[in-house]
Amino acid sequence: MSRWEPNARGRLEQAALELYGESGFESTTVAEITKRAGLTERTFFRHFADKREVLFAGAGALQEMLVSKVNDAPASLPPIEAIATALHEVADAVFEERREFARRRQAAIAANAELQERELIKLASLSSALADALRERGVADPAASLAAEAGIAVFKIAFERWTNDTGERALSQLIRESMDELKLVTGGQPLTTRR
Repeated sequence: MSRWEPNARGRLEQAALELYGESGFESTTVAEITKRAGLTERTFFRHFADKREVLFAGAGALQEMLVSKVNDAPASLPPIEAIATALHEVADAVFEERREFARRRQAAIAANAELQERELIKLASLSSALADALRERGVADPAASLAAEAGIAVFKIAFERWTNDTGERALSQLIRESMDELKLVTGGQPLTTRR
């Protein structure tokens, strides 16, 4: 009979992030992670498919939350505002309590090209799911795709600022600021009307 391990997932995440910071992602083994966490490799693989999943395990849940928030946004909101509302709500609900994890996660990803590629794939998947959610709301293409891509760009920039911010501003505040900047830079006339 296996014995219960309190907060095994959290301990594995903590140990992995410490080791990724000390030795680098590529040099860290699952055996080292489990040893540091005081757990077995079997326990590790009950929670994560591989050592990359420590950094990406929440992607599916994040996508579901964002899509749900877009679906629940008032029908009167323009597409980009529906995306912005979803991003604000998820930022407050999910990320604020995991800021230190997010900082360490970003450092590990920034130091490894394979992980950077995986992060870009995750963001592209989020964008695609948000575009589908907008289409479900009756938004036609290319507007649905453009709003989703712009929203994910806003999130990416705000998230990077948040993990590097020493002022401890909230992610939702940085999302709002980045969305305001996007509106400023796109406030001009369409290129087709310029001479």
